[in-house]
Amino acid sequence: MSVFVVNCGSSSLKWSVIDVASGSTLGSGTVQKVVDHAAALADVLSVAPLDDVVAVAHRVVHGGERFSAPVLINDAVVAAIRDLSVLAPLHNPANADGIEIALKALPGVPHVAIFDTAFHTTLPPRAYTYAVPRAWNVRRYGFHGTSHAYVSREAARVLGRPVADVNVIVLHLGNGASASAVAGGRSIDTSMGLTPLEGLVMGTRSGDVDPALVLHLRRTHNLSTDEIDAVLNSRSGLLALAGDNDMREVQRRVQAGDRAAELALDVYCYRIRKYVGAYLAALGGADAIAFTAGVGENDPVVRARSLAGLQRLGIEIDAARNEAGETVISPDRSPVAVLVIPTNEELEMATQAAAVIAR
Repeated sequence: MSVFVVNCGSSSLKWSVIDVASGSTLGSGTVQKVVDHAAALADVLSVAPLDDVVAVAHRVVHGGERFSAPVLINDAVVAAIRDLSVLAPLHNPANADGIEIALKALPGVPHVAIFDTAFHTTLPPRAYTYAVPRAWNVRRYGFHGTSHAYVSREAARVLGRPVADVNVIVLHLGNGASASAVAGGRSIDTSMGLTPLEGLVMGTRSGDVDPALVLHLRRTHNLSTDEIDAVLNSRSGLLALAGDNDMREVQRRVQAGDRAAELALDVYCYRIRKYVGAYLAALGGADAIAFTAGVGENDPVVRARSLAGLQRLGIEIDAARNEAGETVISPDRSPVAVLVIPTNEELEMATQAAAVIAR
């Protein structure tokens, strides 16, 4: 039994075919600089191994308060995804376009929407509520949910304990980055908010800033809200501080003595360390901290610097294990296990889709 996983972005189409029983990938690929999504999907369908596909799983970035779990797609669901574009204008329209194209191309199998925000619908009100007028109808939603769900369960597996008995802090560090506090398999706090802009410093996103920054830039630089939005999302983060959004290049510049790059790395890791401390308090202590995604899985310098100085909290990294990229990079018998767990969002999406059609 295999599932065709589709992630349709504004100018890209990422796909994979996953055998759910074995967890293996039967085929995958990415089409970049997409102008015509219908043509791109037609090209994918000509090469993807779809003979045994029982469902199509579609990534949707924002489910708002309406979607707290994966759902079978119908016209009403597509319309709701489009309505939610006000919360994710860069992502949801492309997600909906991809769904409509795929429904026409593959009408004989069920299609399932998997929402990035769904895993975080377990946040308690104290964690998702902003102290602003209720009439604004805004709140924290959180993102990267499929990754946080998968990695938190894998952390419990590595520890050899039931998911319900494990508290884990997940650090999803890629070009986009987010942290979550997961108590017994349930997300109780997360760093991204109403949009994916809040929280950690990212490749091109600022992460946390004073909300009055927007007003300040309007007054002092005469920037429009759209211009400010574009800068905070696309020209901030590591790109603004170091001149490059790729952590590998930032590290190279650090090694070459670039002070701007050194500051960028310091800010990036310090922000992670602050969130780790906050989530230790939110959880009342953690059993594990799990690094994942491109930077988290591959950068021992970021891992070491992000957790430096936390030994009194039971958090320590074994330098040799960290450099080797082992699964467990903390010393034996450390009170808090530090883990490196490759994320597998495609497998998570396929598994969730298969569960929906099996009901």
